[in-house]
Amino acid sequence: MRRIISIIILALLTITALGQQRKVQNKPYIDLRPLHFGIQIGLNMQDVEMQNKGPQLLEMPDMEPTERLVLCDADTWNPGFSVGVVADMRLSQHFNLRISPTMHFGSKHLVFRDFNDLNDAGNPRETTQDMKNTYIAFPVDLKFSAERFNNYRPYMLAGISPMLNLSGKDQDFIHLKRFDTMVEVGLGCDYYLPFFKFIPELKFCFSLPDVFDKKHADELTDINKQAFARSVEASYSKMIVLTFYFE
Repeated sequence: MRRIISIIILALLTITALGQQRKVQNKPYIDLRPLHFGIQIGLNMQDVEMQNKGPQLLEMPDMEPTERLVLCDADTWNPGFSVGVVADMRLSQHFNLRISPTMHFGSKHLVFRDFNDLNDAGNPRETTQDMKNTYIAFPVDLKFSAERFNNYRPYMLAGISPMLNLSGKDQDFIHLKRFDTMVEVGLGCDYYLPFFKFIPELKFCFSLPDVFDKKHADELTDINKQAFARSVEASYSKMIVLTFYFE
C-alpha cells in the first residue's frame, strides 16, 4: 500500500511539473456544469486503533476474583473494495461540493495477547479475530481544484463522512458500534478524456467518536471470552481509500 501511495503522489507531482506547451483540450466546458453525476470504484485499507484497559479484575462463577491482563491490537492493514456513485455541485471556479454515497467492504484483523497464559517460550498466547465490516458511507466533501492545464487538473479535498456499519451481532470478542463519523482529507487529479473525466483519488479517513461497543461483552454467552471482550477501553477506525471516478 505504501508503494501505491508513493506512486500516486509522485505521478501527481510529475504531471503538475510537466507540460510546457498548450495542447488541445478535451471536454473544454465540462467543469461549467452546475451539477453532474458519476460512478466510482476503488480499493480500501481498514485499520482500527485500540486503547487497552490494562489489568482488570474479573469475577468468574465459583471462583475468586482474579486479575487479568489482555492486550488487543490490530496488527495489519486489511485490503477491501469500494463501490458507489458521486454527485458534484459547482460552487465557483475552484470549489465544488461533492456527495459520494459509497459501500466499503473489508475487514480488520485483531490479535489478543493474554499475559496470564504463557506458552513454553514464556510469551503470552495469542488469539485472533477477523472482524468483517461492511459500511455504507455518505461523504460530503469540499473540493478545491487548481487551474486546469491541458487535460489534467489536480485538486485537494476535505470533508466529513457519516457511516453505517451493517455487520450484525455475533459472539466474537470485539464488536464495533453501528454508527461512525469520519473526517477525511485527500488529493487527486482530474484527467479529461475525449468522452468523460477519469479521476484517481487518494483519501485518508479517521474516526471522530469512540466506536467500541462496550455493551457487547454483556451479550456473550461464553464467559471465557469476557477477559478479551473487556480488554479494550476505546477504539477508533482508520481507512485509506484509493478511488477511481468516472464522470
